[in-house]
Amino acid sequence: MSWERHLPVLVVIIPLLTAVTIPLLARIRQSFAWGAAAAACTGSLACSVRLVQQVTQGETVRYRLGNWAAPWGIEYIVDYLDGFVLVVVSFILLAVVVYSPRSVEHEIDEHRRTSFYALYLLLVAGLLGIVVTGDIFNMYVFIEISSLATYGLVASGRRREALVACFHYLILGTLGATFILLGIGHLYMETGSLNMADLAQLLPGVQHSSVVITAFAFFAVGFSLKLALFPLHVWMPNAYAYAPSVVGTALAATSTKVAAYALIRVMFTVFRGRFDLAVVPFAKILLVLACVAIVMGSVLAISQTKLKRMLAYSSVGQIGYIVLGIALLNETALAGAIVHLLNHALMKCTLFMVAGVVVYRSGAEELSALDGLGRKLPWTMAAFTVAGLSMVGVPLTVGFVSKWYLCLGALEAGHWYVVPVILLSSLLTVVYFWRLIERIYFGKRPDSRRAIVPRWVGTGRAPASMVAPTVVMATLCVVFGVAAMVPVRIASAAAAMLLGGGG
Repeated sequence: MSWERHLPVLVVIIPLLTAVTIPLLARIRQSFAWGAAAAACTGSLACSVRLVQQVTQGETVRYRLGNWAAPWGIEYIVDYLDGFVLVVVSFILLAVVVYSPRSVEHEIDEHRRTSFYALYLLLVAGLLGIVVTGDIFNMYVFIEISSLATYGLVASGRRREALVACFHYLILGTLGATFILLGIGHLYMETGSLNMADLAQLLPGVQHSSVVITAFAFFAVGFSLKLALFPLHVWMPNAYAYAPSVVGTALAATSTKVAAYALIRVMFTVFRGRFDLAVVPFAKILLVLACVAIVMGSVLAISQTKLKRMLAYSSVGQIGYIVLGIALLNETALAGAIVHLLNHALMKCTLFMVAGVVVYRSGAEELSALDGLGRKLPWTMAAFTVAGLSMVGVPLTVGFVSKWYLCLGALEAGHWYVVPVILLSSLLTVVYFWRLIERIYFGKRPDSRRAIVPRWVGTGRAPASMVAPTVVMATLCVVFGVAAMVPVRIASAAAAMLLGGGG
């Protein structure tokens, strides 16, 4: 159908225009803000699914804005990698919207709820725009849109600590964006082009230029800050811990994954990977940082006493897995990194949703708040257990799939020492998740706490709008662990395309 050729731009336009209309709809009725956000996210997901169907039929989808041909105009491109990430991000963001109403009522003041949903849709538009654009400056614009929306979302709750966390995030996020912009400026100065496919053709002739090498360094630092690669992760724990639960869930499951996607796209499409081998030993640096992140993320998580901070530090280690797959520079490992974008999104979305239920239930974030909840909230805690086992890498869960492909990729690359690092991280993950599972199913709740929790807690119930998405996410952690070849097939095609020279 003729309208389908507009799908790449509709993915972005639907949430962007809806964000503008939400303040008007909320004047009619407050609940319309949530309905509009849910409808917009559903529309973006439908467009993303249709784009993936076209891509898997062997078609790379291209869309020229204003009908200006690339490289003079901005072109949106959807290939295997783009389609995969689009579906992952749009699905997770829709699930978070479905989960959000009761959590937002509990943690965000009424006068801020309309702006919350407007900012949320700007975040959706920014993240999806990063994925579809084929213009590197346009990517920067969408990075800034998503970042500015994120800063507002982090500060939207009632907690004063969120303002400090937002300020730190703002400073480091701005530094990361500045590095990325400087990298773009250096590339434009050397090549006169901003189109990624065009840059890939022009750079081999000037790759030894100090300007291009400097641009590569700027990109490396900028994207490392955005995806919170250890030791540039310092903004993440407080931002995730002090933001409203629904915001932490969305950011943990999507924001850093899109930043990792952007690193993959620039490294393998613009610089084509071979640049690293020929000019800058960036992969070796990434390999070391990834291994350190994998271990240190788990070590730091063990030392935490608050649930959200523990989950935030565990994300540092999980980001290390994605970067490890990038650094190994072979198809198997890169496929593992790409599929981990989905797997980690599912696991971390589940875990932060559970944390949101715990906060809604008791108003507490300490690990002791989990004591005995296996009997009070059986479905929610079962979801937490499944996601925790997946984080460990138990077979038949998505976590096992990612680690399996990364181990195979490490052996193919001759880096056998990476396998013990992955195993050590899994053992450390067992330590901090088992203590939580022990609390959940074997801990006892003091009678004195019952007076400070909502009156419905004694019945063991939780809001269905929060529990249902949580259980669905946990179920998918098993579904894609068993039917792993569905996402792996697309991830492997994307890895083969990237290592073959980009889109």
